[in-house]
Amino acid sequence: MSTTIRILGIDPGLRHTGWGVIEQTGARLVHVAHGVISVDPDFAMADRLGGIFEAVGELARHYGPHAAGVEETLVNANPRSALKLGQARGAAMAALSMAGIQVAEFAPRKIKLAIVGTGTADKDQIAFMVKRLLPKAGEMKSDSADALACAICTAHHLPVELKRGAA
Repeated sequence: MSTTIRILGIDPGLRHTGWGVIEQTGARLVHVAHGVISVDPDFAMADRLGGIFEAVGELARHYGPHAAGVEETLVNANPRSALKLGQARGAAMAALSMAGIQVAEFAPRKIKLAIVGTGTADKDQIAFMVKRLLPKAGEMKSDSADALACAICTAHHLPVELKRGAA
């Protein structure tokens, strides 16, 4: 009998942080829930980060995941944007750590490779494959699709100890 592992995926953002919860039993993946955390962009930065921290902490308490995956920040041409996104990511990761959840970090390219088979997939391809892999997920925003993709990638890279139920 295989152990069922619940995984929370996070696609961090300052305006919209996507989240998705899946369960893995053996090789089978099942959709549990997904959504988007939206914080008011007019709030002060500390308040926005606090909102992300609180919301992710509530997700951890509500769904009780055994593991979590968070997408790494893509450093692009705008270092200021990358820094702000990194702060949102840090708030989410801190909330997960405070809940005692093991957090894995994945580059966007690695997530795309795990879901679509190519590290250069676009958002439409990610959403399409997430719907194929998790047919009960239904319609979702791209932030949620990205978070579910991160959860699936996490499932593919779980430590052996967790898969055996030693967590």
